[in-house]
Amino acid sequence: MTLDKSAPGPLPCPFCGSQIQPWEAYCEGCGAEQVPTAAAPQPTEEPARDSRSVHLPGARTAEAARPERPAVCRECGGTIDADGYCEQCGTKAPTVREHWSESPAPWVGGVCDRGIRHPRNEDAMALAIDETEPDRAVLVVCDGVSSSADSDVASLAAARTARDLLLQQRPSGLGTEQSRQQAQLAVLAEAVRAANEAVIVATAAKPADPDQPVDPNAMGGSTASCTFAAAVVADGEIVHGSLGDSRIYWLADRGESRQLSVDDSVAQMRIAAGVERELAENGPQAHAITKWLGRDAPDLRPTGGVLPVPGEGWLLVCSDGLWNYASTPEELETVVARALVTDPANAEPTRLAEALVDWANAQGGKDNITVALARFGGQALPPG
Repeated sequence: MTLDKSAPGPLPCPFCGSQIQPWEAYCEGCGAEQVPTAAAPQPTEEPARDSRSVHLPGARTAEAARPERPAVCRECGGTIDADGYCEQCGTKAPTVREHWSESPAPWVGGVCDRGIRHPRNEDAMALAIDETEPDRAVLVVCDGVSSSADSDVASLAAARTARDLLLQQRPSGLGTEQSRQQAQLAVLAEAVRAANEAVIVATAAKPADPDQPVDPNAMGGSTASCTFAAAVVADGEIVHGSLGDSRIYWLADRGESRQLSVDDSVAQMRIAAGVERELAENGPQAHAITKWLGRDAPDLRPTGGVLPVPGEGWLLVCSDGLWNYASTPEELETVVARALVTDPANAEPTRLAEALVDWANAQGGKDNITVALARFGGQALPPG
């Protein structure tokens, strides 16, 4: 999807200087309320550009052809009519790009949602399991940078490309644990480079002759960009890596929960310099990222690691639309515990992801929200 090119350009926030689209009601940089000066642009559909994916033998993804809108109303369970409205309560159903879920296995699931304040969903996710190794899974989340056109196209192309490569590659190293982990992290770095190339190709300028192939190096391509966070579950380990400020957490049922990823952001730089986390994450330019995927990416080296699964718990990969409201592992533990106590059915990963998205929207939904989860162990218990 692309923005209407006739829409007015971004303006600087009077409080922190971040770029604000004229239809936005808040500043992503500092959170200050804004007065919209224009209507949100209407997107135009370009389905061929945001679905670059291949079929992988032995892989189960969650990309079977989806209808444009869901058949059942999220609000009341009623039937959605041909015009996209609920026959029972009248609520307009979101399009699939605005809200969708994936559940390639009972222990893996996720939800991607537009949120409340943004006019379109620039987040994306891509989840899969290896049917030849049913305990092996890939979870990828990308968050399009809203100040760039085509960021929704970029995030989806990046997520699906990275997922496909990570699912295909099974590095074993040279027989030692150290070499095996180095090989796994090397594949993750390769996935970042492949995802970046996918962003460049997906957002390249279209040739004047539609019969000619797209030249990713042609003048006129957009500077669409997105974050990257991915985790591969295999052999009792979580291999993870990220660029930007999408995050990866381990939430333990019992024991220590932790944030596995390290943000590439101004806020993280301030934290490293000694500023308190809460102050840094709510200060000026807090969401300005220092690494990203895109044509103008300055550094494609991901920050990553390997975690032996320490016990029962949840692997969480998410965009800042969730962690904006619960940044620390302890805060996320509390939110997850509340969801599990409220409804035991939320112990299923996709249900829990939906509950976390609903919770983030209830806090304001100021950004797109993506939650991808993998469950380890038996019946889920409130973490703690």
